[in-house]
Amino acid sequence: MSITPTDRDRPELQEIIEEMAESGFTGVTMRVHDERGEWVGSAGVRELGGTAQPPADGHVRIGSNTKTFTATVVLRLVAEGLIALDAPVADHLPGFALDPAITVRMLLQHTSGVFNFTGEYYDDGTYAPGIPATTAGQEWVDDRFKTYRPEELVRLALSKPARFEPGTDWSYSNTNYVLARLLVERVTGNSLAEEMRRLILEPLGLSGTILPETGPEIPEPHTHAYYRYEEDGRQKTVDVTRQNPSWISTGGDMISTTRDLHTFISALLGGKLLPAPLLGEMCSPHPKAGYGLGVFVQEAGGDGGTVITHNGGMAGHAALMYSTPDGSRTLTAALNYVDDAELSMAEPFQKATQRLVTEVFGGGRAGSDGARGQE
Repeated sequence: MSITPTDRDRPELQEIIEEMAESGFTGVTMRVHDERGEWVGSAGVRELGGTAQPPADGHVRIGSNTKTFTATVVLRLVAEGLIALDAPVADHLPGFALDPAITVRMLLQHTSGVFNFTGEYYDDGTYAPGIPATTAGQEWVDDRFKTYRPEELVRLALSKPARFEPGTDWSYSNTNYVLARLLVERVTGNSLAEEMRRLILEPLGLSGTILPETGPEIPEPHTHAYYRYEEDGRQKTVDVTRQNPSWISTGGDMISTTRDLHTFISALLGGKLLPAPLLGEMCSPHPKAGYGLGVFVQEAGGDGGTVITHNGGMAGHAALMYSTPDGSRTLTAALNYVDDAELSMAEPFQKATQRLVTEVFGGGRAGSDGARGQE
């Protein structure tokens, strides 16, 4: 466990993350900032078979938290006048034959209807597969160093039927954010990574956060990630910490730390990155799913009011990012686990996350003062 002066005052938080490790997570590190100061705790191990505990500020692949960073970049470019939020995306990306009704806002809010390149689950229970990298089992393990170009992911998605007419419904699609990436690169002439550094990482001093493009490495220190599959009738577990993240380009490829995630979300919601009107747009949720522009807007439970959040999971890595609407209270966490085709960690993940949010924001010992904000 990482010791801080307030550890002895927050046994309820340490208990939860220790129970998470006992439920199957390899390693968990959590950071809470509130009116009582900063608390950092860890549980589990850094590597299967080892005894070293997860590093207090280790790096983790943050999965779909990447979307919040990307949406912030797009909205900064809106503020700079390079992009209009309700303009057709096809005006900037004419080479894809996009439906001209799809706007920038629809990409950020998942209302475009564009097929999800990582696979589409339909309401009737059917599933349409996406790129080969998302195939479960040994195929994914064997394919984990392959490079996918963003344009390739978009073209595959656009070769499939749209889920609905643009703007008429909501459905989470990683393709929206690959299109957002291409949009940023088209209007600025720079890579998304360059614009991310210019607009977010350098101004906030986020030295532990990177957009790795196709590189398979994750900086030290870090906890390891694993994938389990069946081979010749036997279970096999493989270390997948190193992988080419281009298969989840912009939908979930960034690397960060719990400290940087706290700095980012508190600065964002504290008004340091976006003008107030655009931050208001970002935090205005779609009625079907509570999704704004790159963030979910949810009730914390209990008497905790509203929280702004995005979580992410990415092949044995996961990250949590929660904040009150004013950025004054945050919960960020890095989780590592053994992934598998059955997504067997999904239920423990959901249960533990709900318990943490209730404890920190919803009237647990962490209190509820300051947890209310714009609804």
